[in-house]
Amino acid sequence: MTLDNILMLLGGLGLFLYGMKLMGESLELAAGSRIKEMAERLTTNKYMGALLGFAVTAVIQSSSATTVMVVGFVNAGIMDLTQAVGIIMGANVGTTVTGLITAINFMAIAPVAVFVGVGMIMFSKKSNSKHIGQIIAGFGILFLGMSTMSSAMKPLGQSTLFSDIITNFQNPLIGLLAGMLFTAVIQSSSATVGVLQSLALSGVIDLKSVIFVIFGLNIGTCVTAMLSSIGTNRTARRTAIVHLLFNVIGAALFTVITIITPFARLVMFLSPENVLFQIFLVHIIFNVVTTALLLPMSGVLIRLAYKIIPGEDARSQAMSLKYLDSRILSTPPVAVSQLLKEVGRMASLAKTNFLNSMAALFDKDPVKIKELEENESVINFLNQRITSFLIRINALDLEDNDRQIVGALFHVINDIERIGDHSENIGEQAQIVIDGKASLSSVASDELHEMQNLIVSILDDSFQLFLLGSNDAELSFTVNNTEETIDNRTEELKENHICRLNNGQCNAESSALFNDLLINLERIADHATNIAFSMSHTKRVPILSEGK
Repeated sequence: MTLDNILMLLGGLGLFLYGMKLMGESLELAAGSRIKEMAERLTTNKYMGALLGFAVTAVIQSSSATTVMVVGFVNAGIMDLTQAVGIIMGANVGTTVTGLITAINFMAIAPVAVFVGVGMIMFSKKSNSKHIGQIIAGFGILFLGMSTMSSAMKPLGQSTLFSDIITNFQNPLIGLLAGMLFTAVIQSSSATVGVLQSLALSGVIDLKSVIFVIFGLNIGTCVTAMLSSIGTNRTARRTAIVHLLFNVIGAALFTVITIITPFARLVMFLSPENVLFQIFLVHIIFNVVTTALLLPMSGVLIRLAYKIIPGEDARSQAMSLKYLDSRILSTPPVAVSQLLKEVGRMASLAKTNFLNSMAALFDKDPVKIKELEENESVINFLNQRITSFLIRINALDLEDNDRQIVGALFHVINDIERIGDHSENIGEQAQIVIDGKASLSSVASDELHEMQNLIVSILDDSFQLFLLGSNDAELSFTVNNTEETIDNRTEELKENHICRLNNGQCNAESSALFNDLLINLERIADHATNIAFSMSHTKRVPILSEGK
């Protein structure tokens, strides 16, 4: 094999990998909202989880990406190990879709697909049309890569050295090791299947020579998840271990089956004269059968994972992200969905802080002041960390609606943080009352109770419009009406207080305190209104706030 052939082989592999990545990422963007809907409907039913794993992986064309995403979910504490196991097993089946596409062999139309796809990318104005163009172009580039690899590898058929190497792959241990190492290096089982199919297309291998390599590549694909689990909690690491156990058990099982039964001959009988399809059949049979056998026994795999990684995770701390993990960024539509949940958590904390500040004021309760200060630290932490994620997600290739959401969230988290700040101001004013430096008359206290009820109402309605992604005209009217009522009542209460001051019913210190409280309450209402209408032009899958 000459240097030119080696360069052609590397170039072909690069085209194949790029085409697969382009097609997968574009499919993901085109189906973004559907992926979010699937992710929102995660279930403890492991069989539905397997179906979900299959569907997501069939779309994004990478079981590694799905598994890394699942590890991120588990590390963030939004999915348990039982849910994760089903999804990972389903992902292994979903990754065989790429092998089916390449087995059908669309070489003849690959150049046309590239031409049409690039034309759509260049001349389409709508982003969805561009995504479809990228899918078509990726499809064509993938097959051009296969064709290039196949042409580069044809001289290998006349190489005695290569024939000896291929013969060695018929040794189960060597074949498993070869498949495992090659897939670990390129971190894609689909790409390894594509390379094997390219070799088959050039006529230099048959199924018997690479069947153990196919089993080994399933183990090699676990490397991505194992690397991703470094630095995560114990449960996330157990998720990666379950993925490894699944594929190791499957590889061992099929190795024994192939040695003691005519499994290879049966596959060749099912698809004679088509080695590409034979390779695909082995890959899908491996994953479907292994899933069918091990999914009902997932509890055993989980117990094994606990044996390998013993101990319990420390209870999650408030000063941490609950729904976001950097691994989720590999799937942008899901990352946006999780981002909304984290912002919803921040909003819930801001409302709690407002209630704490008012409780401290009315009940003269210093414990509420302490809770307020602790929550404010968490709100500030979330503001910084969510902003960091917003910047990273904004740099990803997002569908138009998701980009609008991300843009709006920069303002939303600022409004939430300001609600926290104003609540903290109220807490400081409550401390003045607790210290006996000022007091509120019973009339002033009643008026502030009324304002509190209005503020709680506008916070609830505003967060509902934001969190549920609702464009409800009636609820929007209610928010506007409440905000107008708060503005009007603020002016009326200021006038009432001036009358009390003139009548000697309160002193200067109490007057300043009362006015400061009204200012902070009115501003909280203003920020709540901003949040309510921040997402009015976006279309989203409704999400639930924490505790609902």
